[in-house]
Amino acid sequence: MAGKKQFDVDIALDAAMLQFWRAGYGDTSLDDLSRTTGLNRSSIYSSFGDKDSLFLRCLDRYAARYGNRYDQALSRASEEPLQAVRAFFEVTLQRIADPDVPDGCLIAQTAMAAPVLGPTVAARAREALGFQHARLRTALTAAQLAEGDADDFAVHLTAVNQSLAVMSRSSASQKQLRTVIDISMAALSHAVHARS
Repeated sequence: MAGKKQFDVDIALDAAMLQFWRAGYGDTSLDDLSRTTGLNRSSIYSSFGDKDSLFLRCLDRYAARYGNRYDQALSRASEEPLQAVRAFFEVTLQRIADPDVPDGCLIAQTAMAAPVLGPTVAARAREALGFQHARLRTALTAAQLAEGDADDFAVHLTAVNQSLAVMSRSSASQKQLRTVIDISMAALSHAVHARS
C-alpha cells in the first residue's frame, strides 16, 4: 500500500528479542528497540503495542524456539532416558556457544528480574520455567522413574539448566558447564538404573 512502510515482522521481533536478551527488560528503552528494529516509536506501538506487549511476544518467541528443540531432544526419553536428557542439555550448550546470540537465557534473566517487573511479564517468565519443568517431568515419567523421583529430578534439572545460562554470562568455560551437567547426569543415571 502506498505511503506505508513495509517491514518483516519476524525480523523485527528477532531484533527486539536479541535486544531484550542482551540488555534485559529494564535496561532496554524504546529508543534501543527503535534502533535495533529499524522502526520508529509509532510503528512499534502500532505493530506490537507497548513495551510490555512487545516483550511478551519476544519471550513467547524465545520459549517456542528453544522449547521445540528441548521437546525434540526429550522425545526418545522412554527408550533412551539418559541420552535424551543429555541431548536436552546439548540444546542449552549449543545456544550458549552460538556467537549470533547473547550469553545466558532470556527466560532466566527475566525470572531473576521478576520482583521489579510488571505482574504479567513476571507471570509469563514463571510460566516458561514451569513448561521446562513439565517437559522434563513428562520425559522422566516416560522413562519409568517413580513419579516423586521424576518430579524431583525435573526440578533439579530445570535448576541446572538455568544455572548453565547464568554461568555462561559470567564467562564459565564449556568444560565447567559440562562438569555441572556430568554430575547431574551421574545422579540421574543412578536413579534410572536403580529402577531397573
